[in-house]
Amino acid sequence: MRIDILSLFPEMFKGPLTESILGKATEKGLLDVNVTDFREYTTDKQRHVDDAPYGGGAGMLLQAQPIFDAFDAINKETDPEMPKGRVILLDPAGKRFDQRLANDLAQEEHLTFICGHYEGYDERIRNLVTDEVSLGDFVLTGGELAAMVMIDATVRFIPGVLGNHDSASGDSFSNGLLEYPQYTRPADFRGMKVPDVLLSGNHQLIRQWRSKESLRRTLHRRPDLLDKIKLTAEQRHLLSDIKIEEDDTEPE
Repeated sequence: MRIDILSLFPEMFKGPLTESILGKATEKGLLDVNVTDFREYTTDKQRHVDDAPYGGGAGMLLQAQPIFDAFDAINKETDPEMPKGRVILLDPAGKRFDQRLANDLAQEEHLTFICGHYEGYDERIRNLVTDEVSLGDFVLTGGELAAMVMIDATVRFIPGVLGNHDSASGDSFSNGLLEYPQYTRPADFRGMKVPDVLLSGNHQLIRQWRSKESLRRTLHRRPDLLDKIKLTAEQRHLLSDIKIEEDDTEPE
């Protein structure tokens, strides 16, 4: 995958995109990240990228010209056989980013992120865009941090990036539920023991336990997620068992 980022602060990306999983993906040739400072494409001596909004109002807006010209330059440098891909505008008014969208974006060969700053964008910039995306219902100083988070979540789904192909598919939210509890050695640490079923070697029982505990954790921490997915017959049965168990343990 090729990822292009349009930003006024390209130095911000050096650490997060060159270390850990993302750094290894680049070394393997699975990922090619390019950060463009769109201030380099301004046409005035002061190198302004923003201006006051027509009609008045607080703050400054990013101008269309530097971003359009930077975008055109990127496309000229890109392999002509590579699809244009998706262009993502980081915007608090965009659709909420989630695991499903990360998986969807991971199917693309080319992604471009436009990181905003100041009060907002000249509306004409949206003509370049395929997706307007927000990290959540809050406002950041700029789009750089949001872009880093989205890139990290997306790249995990590229085949070969993670050592175990099943790791990403088993993450919380990948199936609409939170991930089940996990344990490693030792089996007994300060009196806290690993559940016996995980030591049993019975893969069917382990799978069922994990499914049940994933439902239990979701019920306790994010019950809203249960309303958004269609549970299987087995999951409905397990959820019913959980509610019965917990009703029985409640003090009278």
